[in-house]
Amino acid sequence: MHKDQPIHHGSLEHLLPPSWKAQITAWLAEDTPSYDYAGFVVGEHPRSATLWGKSAGIIAGIPFFTEIFRQCGCEVEWHAKEGSYIDRPKDGSGKTKVATVTGPARGLLLGERVGLNLLARCSGVATVSRDMLLSLRSAGYEGILAGTRKTTPGFRLVEKYGMLVGGADTHRMDLSSMIMLKDNHVWSRGSITDAVRAAKMVGGFALKVEVEVQNEDEADEAIAAGADIVMLDNFTGDGVKVAAKSLREKWKGKREFLIEVSGGLREDNVFDYANNDVDIISTSAIHQGTPHVDFSLKIDQDQAAQK
Repeated sequence: MHKDQPIHHGSLEHLLPPSWKAQITAWLAEDTPSYDYAGFVVGEHPRSATLWGKSAGIIAGIPFFTEIFRQCGCEVEWHAKEGSYIDRPKDGSGKTKVATVTGPARGLLLGERVGLNLLARCSGVATVSRDMLLSLRSAGYEGILAGTRKTTPGFRLVEKYGMLVGGADTHRMDLSSMIMLKDNHVWSRGSITDAVRAAKMVGGFALKVEVEVQNEDEADEAIAAGADIVMLDNFTGDGVKVAAKSLREKWKGKREFLIEVSGGLREDNVFDYANNDVDIISTSAIHQGTPHVDFSLKIDQDQAAQK
């Protein structure tokens, strides 16, 4: 694991806001809005269950999974660390023991589907993020790989967490985190210059202003107006290289700014945009439509047979 990844600098659980446990309560309420009929069948006999990893990937979402089962009256013992890679074992079993969950049978089954859904999704985001980051590093790119705000409503915290575990930057968390002026903002305001000036007036010194631009002339206007970041949106790979180099040379010693590239970047074309005149490569491909890492939770049969 590379040292430039956030997980090397502390526990990512310490980033989570006070509201995160209430979100889990809401997810459990969504899954059991009234009677737990199957829970009635199994009762509260003490049981243990094994969390199996069934496909290769990065484990991400341990605090969420643990809290889901805590709220169901269970405890989780982990056999793998957050951010670690699990591979399909070569012993022919096709699965890896990741954790043991203990508690009342009803509690294990109450948390099962919510926990598996969350862990599979978060781990999938982390895995794709890590893979793309490592590919960019191997190609010599030294800048930032970032996600976007194109996240699942109600699930942004988990998906952004997965990006961090995978080593990617979350980009802005929400509309209040950074002022991004996209084409619709500029068209509605009238000009890039006026839009940046208005944003700076309310954002003050604490918030950066980013402007989405369609060509180099718009980038020049944004930089001249005081934008902190210019996003070269939907440029070709060659267009990015030319524009980024030109902007660096033109504004050297005059303005400090970052260059971001975004728009249609995927695993099969991201290398066309990877050059070190670009500070940030942002893409929704690391969190939107990513494959899940497959997990299952099975009650240990030797105990299940006892009553």
